[in-house]
Amino acid sequence: MPGVHLACDFGTARIGVARSDPAGILAIPLDAIAAGPDAIGAVGALVSEYKAVDVVIGLPLKMDGTAGPAAESARAWAAMVAQAVDVPVELVDERLTTVQAQRGLHQAGRNVRTSRPVIDSAAAVVLLQSYLDAQRKSDL
Repeated sequence: MPGVHLACDFGTARIGVARSDPAGILAIPLDAIAAGPDAIGAVGALVSEYKAVDVVIGLPLKMDGTAGPAAESARAWAAMVAQAVDVPVELVDERLTTVQAQRGLHQAGRNVRTSRPVIDSAAAVVLLQSYLDAQRKSDL
């Protein structure tokens, strides 16, 4: 679907954020936002700023596909986001997005310490790019 898509990698300290280009082809990192009471409003502001058509939120399932405490927290947070924005909110399996993001940052010359400030948004980029690619494949 054309239009800007927004993605959030929910965490207890930071929420990684990415957006797509207007054609819905390429994921682009945005600055992470601090987790906490202002995070929902910050996501709403980003939806408005970029005129997002939807919000994709990572669902951190366990490797066996079951939901643990982190997934339940992400579901609860996604429900709050859904109440605060006027666009669809979709939960998407995010298993291994952080691992992929860390690998990409390492290949770009960053170590764990120097990648800490951007890892959450890099994971949101991986999540969103996977979502965009899957959407394009399903449209074929």
